[in-house]
Amino acid sequence: MTMIGDMKSSGTSTPKVGVIDVHDRNFDQEVLARSQSVPVVIDFWAPWCGPCRTLGPLLERLAAEARGAWVLAKVNVDENPRLAQAFRVQSIPAVMAVHQGKIVDQFIGALPESQVRAWLKRFVPEPSASLLDAAKALEERDPEGAIARYRLILGEEPENAEALFALGRLLLLRGDPEGVATLKQVPASSPLFARAQAALPLAELLAERDAPAEGDLDLRYRQAARAVASGAYAQAIDDLLAIVARNRAYRDDGARKALLALFAVLGDEHPLVPGARRRLANTLF
Repeated sequence: MTMIGDMKSSGTSTPKVGVIDVHDRNFDQEVLARSQSVPVVIDFWAPWCGPCRTLGPLLERLAAEARGAWVLAKVNVDENPRLAQAFRVQSIPAVMAVHQGKIVDQFIGALPESQVRAWLKRFVPEPSASLLDAAKALEERDPEGAIARYRLILGEEPENAEALFALGRLLLLRGDPEGVATLKQVPASSPLFARAQAALPLAELLAERDAPAEGDLDLRYRQAARAVASGAYAQAIDDLLAIVARNRAYRDDGARKALLALFAVLGDEHPLVPGARRRLANTLF
């Protein structure tokens, strides 16, 4: 997420239903403060911009339709060049979604209504359970959208174990250090705690994906790391099992630990995991 820089305000405005005209003086109150409770969609526009005349009314209609689930903040870039510069707006219309003081999503240009609606669904709050289900459904085809939704859930429920684990595993698989930190936040009282702890060693494997190899086992280990990072889990499992079979002591039993961590991340419901567990048991015993 992109953090929004501090912008001082000294004024206020009276918003229309779901729509606010934003300028330098009321930005803090109408965008930053308001975004702590509901997402705020900023529409950077100008009167001379043709696509803005198409997108603007669409956004206003959808904001009214949402009945407060999100708020539209309209910024005339001609009248507010400082705001446009602060957000590095180079082309309009530019639309950014802000939640809890952070940009969580954005797009440029006049999208059709179907695409705008689909975009809004990525971050507009819903009851936690349905938002969690929606995030899970996005994981395969739109991991960035899933990550944004998990962050929204955690903004409201910082100790939501399911959201913490799901966000942590997605970030971990990308090699993002935040993944480890997030998994460590899964409460010890949660049934997911053991699985979160078991997943942590995968970070050590992923950290080695671009390191130089000094031998055949090193080469196989780093190949497995790159396979995990690219989602080629079957290849990663084959490589790690081959290392276990050849040298259990390699990297202090690192290949077996990485395999168990991958199983924890994927879950026993993943089609590859049951068979891979049996293969590992046969290799060890």
